[in-house]
Amino acid sequence: MKEVGVRPLHDRILVKRMSEEEKTAGGLFIPDTAKEKPQRGEIVAAGKGRITEDGKTLPLEVKTGDRVLFSKYAGTELKLNGEEYLMMREEDILGIIH
Repeated sequence: MKEVGVRPLHDRILVKRMSEEEKTAGGLFIPDTAKEKPQRGEIVAAGKGRITEDGKTLPLEVKTGDRVLFSKYAGTELKLNGEEYLMMREEDILGIIH
């Protein structure tokens, strides 16, 4: 995995969207205009964890390299080194794909 040049702070993570399927289960091809943005991706960078009110750091449950599902409108879109990413909080992650 190449270096993106950004280290997320605290409980934020940087996600690269995974590409969606080009055709349906029935074999029909989906045109680009009908595709929705994927709601899954791979974590390329992660912060150290959430800071509690008493100053302690709670480590993240996710780590770099995890493939995850996230909510539809999660995060902020960023363009770094010509690639598109999403910066989001760990709480926007719905689950880890095994």
